[in-house]
Amino acid sequence: MFFFIIMVEVTMKKICDVLKEKNIICGYLYFYIHFVVEVVCFYFLTKVSNSPIVWLVPFLYDAFAFVPQSIIGYVSDKYPKINMGMIGIALLFIGIIIFSFINISVFVSLFLICFGNAFLHISGAETTLKNSDGKLSHSAIFVSGGSFGVISGRLLATTSIPSWILLPFILTLIPFVLYADTFITKESNCKKFDYVKKSINPAIIILIAFFVVIIRGYMGYGIPTSWNKTVIQHVLLFVFMGIGKALGGILSDTYGIRKTAILSTLLAIPFLCFGDTIMIISLFGVMAFSMTMSITLGILVSVLKKTPGLAFGITTIGLFLGTAPIFFVKTPNVLYNSIMIAVLSIVCSCLLAYVLKEKNNV
Repeated sequence: MFFFIIMVEVTMKKICDVLKEKNIICGYLYFYIHFVVEVVCFYFLTKVSNSPIVWLVPFLYDAFAFVPQSIIGYVSDKYPKINMGMIGIALLFIGIIIFSFINISVFVSLFLICFGNAFLHISGAETTLKNSDGKLSHSAIFVSGGSFGVISGRLLATTSIPSWILLPFILTLIPFVLYADTFITKESNCKKFDYVKKSINPAIIILIAFFVVIIRGYMGYGIPTSWNKTVIQHVLLFVFMGIGKALGGILSDTYGIRKTAILSTLLAIPFLCFGDTIMIISLFGVMAFSMTMSITLGILVSVLKKTPGLAFGITTIGLFLGTAPIFFVKTPNVLYNSIMIAVLSIVCSCLLAYVLKEKNNV
C-alpha cells in the first residue's frame, strides 16, 4: 500500500510538471474551443434528430464533419496564413442563425455546422501540434475537450433553451483563436515528432495507424454499457472518455508512448468486457480505451512531419469509417461485443508495439 501511494504521488507530480509547460497553453485554449464547438454541434444534432424525417442526420454529420478534415488539413499545411479557425467560427455562427431564424431546410444548417466543426478541428490540430515541441499532451488536451462538449450539448438540447442562445458562446471563440495564433512561429516544431521506428516503411506505419483508428471508432460504439441508464451515468461515461483522451498524451510524455500505448490497450480489455453491468469497472475501461487517440496522431505526425493537418485529417477519416457501420448494422449481443473488443484490442496492441520506438524523442 505504501509503495502504491508513493507511486501515485510521483506520477501526479510528473503529470503536474507536464501540465505547467509554457507552450501547453495552446492545448488549454483549444480545449475550450473544442468544448464549445461540440456543445453547438450536439445541441443541434439532438434537436434535429428528434424529428422522424431526418433520421440520417447523425450519419451525414459524421461524414461531412470528419471526412473533409483531411482536405482542409492539407490546404492548411500548404497555406498556413489562411485562418481556418476564424472560417470555422463564421460557418458555425451562420449555421445557427439559419437554424434559429430562417425557415429553410435543416440540411443547410447541418452542412454549415459540419464544415465549421471541421475547420476548427484542423485549426486546433495545427496550432497544438506546431507548438508542442514534439510532445503529445498539447493535442491530447485539445481533443479531450470534445467529450465534455458532446454531453453538455446533448443535455442542453433537452431543455427549453432556444438555439440562438448559442450565438454569443460561438463569438467567445474569436479571442481564443486569435490568442492561440500568436503562439505559432514560422518554424514548426512538428519535425520533433519521432515516435516510430525508422526501419519500417512509412506507408506501412500510416496504414497501421489508420487501421488502429478505425478499430477504435468501431469499438467505441460496441462497448457493453447496460448500466448506462441515468443522466448522471451518461455524463460520467463522457467525462471518463475525455479524461482518457487527455491522459493518453500526458502519460505518453511522462512514461513513454510505447508503454502507454501497449498497457492502456491491454488493460482496457477486462474492464470493458466485464463492466457491462458494473459502472465503475466499465468507466476505467473506457478511460484506458480512449488513451490511444493522441498516440495514433503522434504516430502519423512522426511520418507526416510537414503536413500535421493532413495527419490529423487521416485520423478523422478513420473514425468515420469505424463508426459508419453502426448506423446500418446492429451488433448481435454482449458476448459478441466482448469477444470483438478482446481480439481487436490485442491486435491493436501488437501493431502499436511493432511501430513505436522504445523511448520518447523528448
